[in-house]
Amino acid sequence: MTTLPPRAGRRCHDVLNFLHSALYFSPDLDQELEKTGVTGRGAVYFATRAAAMGAVGPGPVTGAFYNFNHDLVAQHLPSVWSVASPGAVVEARLRAADSTLRRLLGEETVASPEMAEAAGLALRATEACTRHARPLYAAHADLPVPEQPHLAYWHAATLLREHRGDGHLAALLVAGLDPVEALVSHSATGKGLRPEVLIATRGWQRTDWEAASDRLRDRGLLDTEGELTEAGVALRAELELTTDRLDLAPYEHLGAVGTARLTELGGAFRSAALAAGAFPDDLHGKG
Repeated sequence: MTTLPPRAGRRCHDVLNFLHSALYFSPDLDQELEKTGVTGRGAVYFATRAAAMGAVGPGPVTGAFYNFNHDLVAQHLPSVWSVASPGAVVEARLRAADSTLRRLLGEETVASPEMAEAAGLALRATEACTRHARPLYAAHADLPVPEQPHLAYWHAATLLREHRGDGHLAALLVAGLDPVEALVSHSATGKGLRPEVLIATRGWQRTDWEAASDRLRDRGLLDTEGELTEAGVALRAELELTTDRLDLAPYEHLGAVGTARLTELGGAFRSAALAAGAFPDDLHGKG
């Protein structure tokens, strides 16, 4: 039986994932990937997140990413690997993480004892992550740990993010939500990205979104206004609880005190990055 407070692992993951995710909205990432010859937001995103898997084609990426249209993925993979090798992309991503964290957090925070402490705690949590049925985590777990504490922290946050994400996809399958239904139902919670952003970046059409909405209405999960019904709210809550259970090991390994301390440190980093404009203002919301 876990000794962690309820949702302690989720709260810790959320603050760590903030800095991992901020990289995908950083101009530094585009600049570093452009040096390798990779340009365009779609190519940059798919190359950056998939590079740890090697020179893969669209099939494994569509499977591992879950909610992207396969046709969109196929526009960029495997052709991007003829422009830049996966190894070159991994190195460029780390350079972008370095400059992004320095810009968002400041040199003093990057070099602080608190950053070194957070990196140590986050890496300790990753010791309990598991590779089986977690393709994105497993691929990233084979990458070396950076020496500089702020990059080690970002690396550990990435491992913990992909570990939880892989488990979340298993929960989506059990819940019977296909890729677009997963996007629609999450957006309807008000915590996800706006529908316009999701449709554009995931390669779907408005007709795909509406068809998925109709399927959710037929299941009694969405009402005529596009809001979650009571059953829809319950389903999304159960999804998160299932994801919590599948992602419990790292935080149990770290322990209640370590998890609380990592959440505190990560929360301070998140607040600083948020104040520095880590994300566009109009990114989230139901739209």
